[in-house]
Amino acid sequence: MVVKSAEKKENSTVELVIEVGREEFDEAVNRVYLKNRNSINIPGFRKGKAPRKLIENMYGSGIFYEDAVNEVYPVAYSQAVMDQKLDAVGYPEIEVESVGPEGLVFKAIVSVKPEVTLSQYKGLVAPKSEVKITDAELDAEMRPLIARATRMVDVDREARNGDTAMIDFEGFLNGEPFEGGKGEKYNLQLGSNTFVPGFEEQIVGMKAGDEKEINIKFPDNYTPELAGKDVVFKVKLHAVKTAVQPKVDDEFAKDVSEFDTLEELKKSLVDKLTEQRTQQVQREFENAVLEQLVEHMTAVIPDGMINYRAEQLFNDYAARITGAGMDFDEYLKMMGQTRAGMQQDAREAAANQVKSELALEAVAKAENMEVTQEEMDAEIAKLAEQYKMDAEQVKNAITEEDLRHDLLIQKATEFVVANAKVGEAPKKKDEQAEAETAEKPKRTRKTAAKTADQAEEGKEKKPAARKTAKKAEESGEKKPAAKKTTKKTAKEEE
Repeated sequence: MVVKSAEKKENSTVELVIEVGREEFDEAVNRVYLKNRNSINIPGFRKGKAPRKLIENMYGSGIFYEDAVNEVYPVAYSQAVMDQKLDAVGYPEIEVESVGPEGLVFKAIVSVKPEVTLSQYKGLVAPKSEVKITDAELDAEMRPLIARATRMVDVDREARNGDTAMIDFEGFLNGEPFEGGKGEKYNLQLGSNTFVPGFEEQIVGMKAGDEKEINIKFPDNYTPELAGKDVVFKVKLHAVKTAVQPKVDDEFAKDVSEFDTLEELKKSLVDKLTEQRTQQVQREFENAVLEQLVEHMTAVIPDGMINYRAEQLFNDYAARITGAGMDFDEYLKMMGQTRAGMQQDAREAAANQVKSELALEAVAKAENMEVTQEEMDAEIAKLAEQYKMDAEQVKNAITEEDLRHDLLIQKATEFVVANAKVGEAPKKKDEQAEAETAEKPKRTRKTAAKTADQAEEGKEKKPAARKTAKKAEESGEKKPAAKKTTKKTAKEEE
């Protein structure tokens, strides 16, 4: 394999022209022949016994070329990337220049990590919400505890909305009972709209021991057998129950928790909410700081880098769905989504991830950050404990390179956030441009008026101009997906 040329192109790409020599390519062709000879029928020969030259004479000298190209180019491409010391990302675009007895020449358009510059990464400013727990939020946390301690008691009165009615019921269509229309000692909360419209309303006013026939018309969008049909339910009310909530005091606290007083219980709930909210606020602050960091980054990011990450995100998501036992296409239909829509969402998320990582890698480089072996070992031990695995299993599940990169990104994130300030975030570049564009007509009108006045006085001047300044990726080690355009083979040229 020889790299005939390596030329930098626009959008952080490099064009490689790679030659695979006669001998190396012929070996690949022979491997393909040996792999496929059993499936080729040649009169007078048993399967797998026909000589390669005879097959090539009968079917053309290029019969094995396409498979040979697919076999040889990934290795040649990977070696070329290493020889040129390229930090390749994503999949290359492959175009075959020539292929024949003399060998293979192909072109590879390689996406490489772009050069990144940061105008600022210390002292970034982002908003951070104040953590404050309201009485309403505390009440919401208390509600499940109160519900758990609430008792249902029988009452000797007519049933009301909100009560629970214990009933026997059986439905009849044209005088005949229908499937699914019967229940015994069923506890129905009146007003919950659990039953067919009009049913619960007719239970209201009944007392324990009462029996009643309830006339109902099923909705038109009900099951086909009953949709729009008039039915009769025979109902017997066994008991009317109402919820009695506990008195919320120290005794209540002892019953529902490990605390002796209501004050201690409430403090515990507030502390839990405060911790959750603090973590949420910190995450939001970190995300806002990273958004500011990306705003200060200049880099020409190749489409291939984003497309590769988007494919990873989409495939990971699909794998999680199918791993949970669901058909992915059925899941998309249930969610009202399409593959194209999901892939577009993945691409937007991928673009944000790639930008953040590039910016953080630039911070790590600027600050000469490194990940020590002790930090690597500590992270492996942490992951092993978290996922109930052995350290060796963790090492087999994640490459050392990926783990080191993740820890480096984490270090850079912590550094940027630690050096950030809380305050009102500056406008983004696009927002700033929009704001200045919106103001521009006003400035133009004022300048024009002033220039006209100056012209009358013979003092015309030009207005001053204002300028507005406008995860582990693959590096060729795996077989890259390629779109190939093959020129004429030697046989075809003949």
